[in-house]
Amino acid sequence: MSETFKRQPNRIQNYNYSQRGAYFITVCAKGHAPLFGEITVEANSVQHQLSDIGLVVAKTIANIPEIYDMVEVDRYIIMPNHVHVILQICGAHCAPILCAPTISRVIKQCKEYVTKQIDFSPWQKSFHDHVIRNQEDYNSIAEYIENNPSRWAEDRYYTG
Repeated sequence: MSETFKRQPNRIQNYNYSQRGAYFITVCAKGHAPLFGEITVEANSVQHQLSDIGLVVAKTIANIPEIYDMVEVDRYIIMPNHVHVILQICGAHCAPILCAPTISRVIKQCKEYVTKQIDFSPWQKSFHDHVIRNQEDYNSIAEYIENNPSRWAEDRYYTG
C-alpha cells in the first residue's frame, strides 16, 4: 500500500489574514531552482545579482502598494531560489477600511503577475507565513532578511 503525502496547512486556522498587522512571507522557486539571481560571498564582500526573472519579481514587489494602498512592503530580499518579504496591512497612514485584501490574495496576485510576465510559473505551490507578534519578533526577522545574502551558504534553501 503506497502512502500519499498530505500537505499540512500553512495558515493559522481561523486567523484573519486581512487584519492590521505585519507578516513575514517566504515564497520559494519551484524545486528550489536558482531562478532569481545569484549571490557570491568573497572576502567579506557580498555580490547580489538579480536575474531577469529576479528583476520582474523586484518590480512586482515594489508595485504591491500601488495595487493595494492599505498594504506596505516594509522590507524584502530576493534570494536565488526564494523571496522573503515583510508585508504590513494598514500601516499608520492608512484610513480605516471595510475590506482589506488577505495576505494570500496579495501573494497569489504577485505570483500570477510574475508568471504572466515570464511565460511560465517559477513558483512552488503556496508560501510560508509568520504573523509578526511584537517588536522583538519584527527586529529578529528584519535582521534575518538584512543578513540573508551574507549567510547564503548556510541558508536552508542553499543549493550550492
